[in-house]
Parts: sequence; C-alpha cells; structure tokens
Amino acid sequence: EDEDTGLLLQPLFEGEDYGAAAADGTQCPSVSVARNTPAKRDFLVVAVLCFGNLVNFIDWFIVPGILLDIQKYFGLSDGKTGLLQTVFTLCYMLAAPIFGYLGDRYNRKIILGAGIFFWSGVTLGSSFITESHYRIFVLSRGLVGIGSASYSTIAPTIIADLFEEGKRTTVLSVFYIFIPVGSGCGYMLAAGMAKSTGDWHWAFRVTPCMGGLALLLLILLVPHRIQRKTAAHRALSISGMIGRADEKPDVHRTARTTWCQDVGSLVKNCSFVYSSLGQTAMAFVTGALGMWIPLFLYRAQVVQGIVPPCLQDSCNSSNSLIFGGITIGTGILGIIAGAEAARRLRKINNKADPLICATSMFVSALCLYIALMVAQTNILSTFIFIAFGELFLSVNWAVVTDILLYVVAPRRQSTAIALQILVSHLLGDAGSPYLIGLVSNAVQARNIPSLQWSFRSMQYSFVICAFVGVLGGGFFLLTSFYVEEDRKEAQR
Repeated sequence: EDEDTGLLLQPLFEGEDYGAAAADGTQCPSVSVARNTPAKRDFLVVAVLCFGNLVNFIDWFIVPGILLDIQKYFGLSDGKTGLLQTVFTLCYMLAAPIFGYLGDRYNRKIILGAGIFFWSGVTLGSSFITESHYRIFVLSRGLVGIGSASYSTIAPTIIADLFEEGKRTTVLSVFYIFIPVGSGCGYMLAAGMAKSTGDWHWAFRVTPCMGGLALLLLILLVPHRIQRKTAAHRALSISGMIGRADEKPDVHRTARTTWCQDVGSLVKNCSFVYSSLGQTAMAFVTGALGMWIPLFLYRAQVVQGIVPPCLQDSCNSSNSLIFGGITIGTGILGIIAGAEAARRLRKINNKADPLICATSMFVSALCLYIALMVAQTNILSTFIFIAFGELFLSVNWAVVTDILLYVVAPRRQSTAIALQILVSHLLGDAGSPYLIGLVSNAVQARNIPSLQWSFRSMQYSFVICAFVGVLGGGFFLLTSFYVEEDRKEAQR
C-alpha cells in the first residue's frame, strides 16, 4: 500500500513535485497516468541513450576497421599507427573528469548534446584530410575523443537516476551491449565503405549523419531535467523537502564539498579502487585487441599463404568484417550472460559480482594466449579462441559499472565514473595500442625484414595482453574482499 501511494505521488513531469502541487492547490494526476507515462518515458530515454552509445562506439572503431589502408596512405610504421588510437584515448580520458564535474552540477542533456555535435563535426572534417597532413589527422582523432568523453561519462548516471537497483543492472546491461555492437559495426561500416567506394575516407562521412539523428532524438525525446528515482529521494520529494535532482546547479552540495574531497573519499573506497584497476586491465586488453587484431590476422594469413601481401590502393578488409561480426555477437552474448549470472549468483553470494569478473578475466587471458600460439598454423582456431576471449571480456562491462554504482554514494557517481574512466584509460587502452606497436617495431628492428618477422613481431607483443588479463583477474579478486563493507557504507 505504501509503495502504491508513493507511485501515485510521483511527479508526472520533471518540473513538478508533490510539495509544489500542494502549494498551488493543484490536483494530483490520475492513477493510470502516474503509473504508465513516467515508465514509458524512462524507457524512451534509455532507447535514445542506447542509440547515442551505438554511434559513439561506431565512430570510435572506424580507424581500426581500415587500419591497413590508413597505414599505407600515410606511410606509417606500427608505432605511429598505434599512436592514432592512443591520442584519441588520451584526450578522451583527460576530458572525462571535466565532464564528470560538470555532470554532477549542471544540466546533463545540454552537455550530451554539445558532445554529440562536436564529435560528429570533427569526424566529418577529418574525412577531407590529405596524406601530407598526418598530424592534423591525429589531432582530429584527439578532438573526437573529447566529444566522446562527454557521452560515456554522463549517460550512465542518467540511467542510474531513472531506475532503482533492482532494474538498474538490466537496463545498464542493455546500454552496455551497444559498446561491442557499436565497436563491431564500426569495423564493418569502415571496411564496407572502403570496399564499396574504393576510398577509405568515406567511412568518416557516415557516422556524422547518425550523430545528427542522435542529437535530434536527444533534443526531442529526452527531458531537460531527470529526476532521481532512489527510494530516499522519492521520500524527500513527497514530503516537499527537495525538488528535482537537476533543477539547477546543486548549490548546497557545492558548499558542503569540493571535487577534491569527492576524489579523496573515492580513493579510500577499496572496492572502487580495485575494481577500477581491474577495469584498467580490461581496457588495456580491449584497446590493444581492438586496434591490432585485424592487422594481426592479415599478417598471419599472409604467412600461411592464404592471402597475398597487399600492394593495391585498397586492401582486403575481410578480417575487419569478420572481427566486427565476432565483436557484436560475443559482446551481446557476454553482457547478457554476465548480467544474468550476477542476478542469479547474488542471491547466494554477496561477493558474486567481483568473483564473476575475476573468473572471466582469467579465462579470457587463457583463450587469448592460445589464439596467439595457433595463429601461424591454424587461422580458424585463432578466430575461435579470439571469439572466446572477447566473450569472457564482455561479461564484465555492465557488472563492473554496477559495482561502482552500489559502492559509491549517488552524489559522487558522475565523479566516480569520470575518475574510473581517467584511470582505466590512462593505464589501459591509452597506451596499449602504442605499446604494442613499439614492441612490434623493436622486434622487427632486431631481425631481417620479412613477412615472417612482420607477423612474429605482432605475435610476441600481444603476449603482454595475456599477462595483463591475469593481473586484472587478481584485482577483481581483491575487490571481493571489500565489496560488502563498501556497499553498506554507500547505503548509509
């Protein structure tokens, strides 16, 4: 009965709360409207955010999808090629804390819209850069990373405000499914456009159109302000003590605490620290695989004599298409499996989430190592083990985010997500593509130039990823020792 009363008193629109309605003498909305309209609106908001996430990650992985074409066009070594993704990620991670700060204090819809508009415009402009302006191309990827940071930092916090803990994991799982789906579509879109047009530049002219559509949907369908749906917030809202979470910059909170104090509190949260380090290992592995796997598969096929060396203007992009399909399939299956495993195992073990993450990291590292070892002799087995490696990595995406959201107090969540993005990318995928390229260059420099050593240099450098995967599993095991205590503290 109390829960039904709470539902009746929920505001129909963002700008209304029960206290304000009583003061004006207006009537409460009817039962049917109060129960149905907000729920439909919330899921519509999630659908828009998911589409934006899809476009975000398509744009992120266009470069790896046509990496061989770009490498030939600009005449790049492996090290300089890896720098493209490293610059993107560095700018992304450095901008994330800024957007986290803004997202905790100002209107998030405006920030999201500005980010989408900015990254779409820069992506379109980069499609007209010629081979003599490689540095401008690198700069453009960095600017795209800044725009992407606004979305990845703020969108999950809107979902956290829309849904309580029971539904939040499921909705976040749907949202994070679009990371591998968008990544895979990025490979496939880039490779498909390069193949159909004979010019890889056209790959950068599709996502700006999709970004424009995402911006239009954001403007039309997402409320200007989002109300927090936690039980405590609802109780205060009913009593008229507070209004909406995003009505205006939180002056009272700003007076009580500073961003530095928020960070200091998060650093003392062991579950947050260790799970963030575990996610850093995930980011290191996924960043390196996402950048280099299609090129690694191409070199393995050349060594086996399956395909000839690329001497044309437009190279064979079949590996990007296949790897894109693998990324989509394993990403969807992995995220769904991770969310379902977490839902079931939480009932019997309060430490289920970090234990799931640890196990999946260990298994993924083993699969990736096997894939590297069989690449020279059996390309089909390499594809299979890469698929299993990506599958177990994908298990963790939604689960790790949910760990953060229940071990960190709601008023620090945007800052926590931004800090996690900063750390995981700074020590993870910001450097891993460049590091793999540098190690590959070093191995090639020590040996006579040949197709065989071109392949082996990449193979040896990828062993680093298997080691980092094991390290990440260890960090998630450490998280399991503290997660119960930190969760109770966040609830208090």
